[in-house]
Amino acid sequence: MARTDQPIQPLELDCADASVTQEMARWLSHLGAERRLSPKTLEAYGRDLRQCLAFLAGHWGARVTLKAFSALEASDVRAFMAMRRTEEIGGRSLMRALAGLRSFGRFLEREGKGKVGALSAIRAPKVAKSLPKPIHMEAAKRLADADERAGEDRETWILARDAAVMALLYGSGLRISEALGLKRREVPRPGEGDVLVVTGKGNKTRMVPVLQNVLQLIADYAAICPHQLSPEGPIFVGARGGPLSPRIIQLAMERLRGALGLPDSATPHALRHSFATHLLSRGGDLRAIQELLGHSSLSTTQVYTGIDSERLLEVYRSAHPRG
Repeated sequence: MARTDQPIQPLELDCADASVTQEMARWLSHLGAERRLSPKTLEAYGRDLRQCLAFLAGHWGARVTLKAFSALEASDVRAFMAMRRTEEIGGRSLMRALAGLRSFGRFLEREGKGKVGALSAIRAPKVAKSLPKPIHMEAAKRLADADERAGEDRETWILARDAAVMALLYGSGLRISEALGLKRREVPRPGEGDVLVVTGKGNKTRMVPVLQNVLQLIADYAAICPHQLSPEGPIFVGARGGPLSPRIIQLAMERLRGALGLPDSATPHALRHSFATHLLSRGGDLRAIQELLGHSSLSTTQVYTGIDSERLLEVYRSAHPRG
């Protein structure tokens, strides 16, 4: 149940009356406070629901009320999804929109404000599975070498910082937000530890191993960083000493792509994919890799089984007993 001890201001929408906007505001507050969804997910869910309400208002020729929304029919939902498809929206976005609408419907039902049965009758749109594109092992190592960018007109400490971040993404399989969210005190000095505790999606923490050479790269960067790195502050800082933006690392990767002849698919996130792929190809256990990546579902990790199929077939042929 959503908390109702504090008044929540209804959103202002021309397409829906106050009964709907009040519950919409309470639903979003519930998702943020109790479900701890990320701000980006909340923004997307809110946008999807507003688009649906605007469509329904035009579809029905009247502002949407709670009573009307509760009487939603499957044909109304299909019409909305069809309209979104005409705008060339991908399957993942449609699936997210339907998930958001269902969440709102369940919220209304729990609050005793109606039951929207039509939403559960709609099949989720099919999403084409796209396999992550890993970076070759040697190229991944070169991305973490500051000397590869020696010709750039950038300060030495910035080149060292970027190399340390990329080494961490590849060496420990971190999301870029997890790497940039690390505090100085959370990163052991070389020889004083080999584990990081990172905070991932949903504020979930997990332990991941970190290589000593990666810790050395971080220590080398920290030693020449002109800004004071306090124990409670971020280990990686921007040019002016504030938090480092993920976009800066993405831009650094773009420059290196050209220098190393890598495709556009070589992104900071691709280093995380490469970490998983290279572990798997060397015989890593899928469930162990799931834990290292912080995936809540094994099915999310299983996408990597299709990446290095040639290597897996080679292992199969060499290991399978022949009659």
